Amino acid sequence: MKIDFHIHVKLSKKTNFEIEHFNSMINEAKAHGLDAITLTEHFNTHRFEDVYGTLDKMYPCNNHYYNVDGFKLFTGMEVDVAEGGHILVSGPKAKLLEVRAVLEDHLTADRFIGLERLFELCHPRGLMVIGGHPYRESNHLYHIDKELLKRFDAFDLNGKDLHEIGIQENIAKVLTLGAELGVPVIAGSDAHQMFQVGCVYNQFDGDFETVAELKEAIRSGAYKRVITPSLDLQVRAANYVKKLLKKKVEVVV
Repeated sequence: MKIDFHIHVKLSKKTNFEIEHFNSMINEAKAHGLDAITLTEHFNTHRFEDVYGTLDKMYPCNNHYYNVDGFKLFTGMEVDVAEGGHILVSGPKAKLLEVRAVLEDHLTADRFIGLERLFELCHPRGLMVIGGHPYRESNHLYHIDKELLKRFDAFDLNGKDLHEIGIQENIAKVLTLGAELGVPVIAGSDAHQMFQVGCVYNQFDGDFETVAELKEAIRSGAYKRVITPSLDLQVRAANYVKKLLKKKVEVVV
């Protein structure tokens, strides 16, 4: 199985969910040979409920993933925490949406939930918790107490950061952090736009039906991270097109 653990299906937080944009992301993932992605739309994106509400009407879901014409779309979200980082949460849809309901009171920067409290909500529900882009200047995690960081199921080797920080520098930083804390590192493109899809992904020998199975495979190290030679070009192109599109898109409230 080839899977990307960090991918968005909206152009930005402020835009509406559009099925045409969603289809472009899925089709691009398939074109790059991916078998699955984890949907990690921002928990406080404009009309979050439209994302899962629309997918519920269009595709069968077994509470673990949507079957998009044979392509697996595992359920998840990206959560801002009070410490300043971004956290990727994934797992059974019903449990995920229970956590999202609690987070309804924590949607703005002055009310973001603390990381320890987020762990307390997620782990008992069987959700996987990944520390997103731990060295991103604007939303880093490395400064947080190490005992708390050790509770992550994985850290995110992020496609955008590999481009902006530098591939070798970012790899060294994230892998060193993971090794020091005993936390695995997985790859996520952080794509919001089709050109960035496939710039990084993870390759597993087996096929998986649940996030719990994926988490166990990650813990055992039964996977490899893949960084494509075209990563820098893909991220540059995606950033450029995203800026152009955001100028043209209006939010319909």
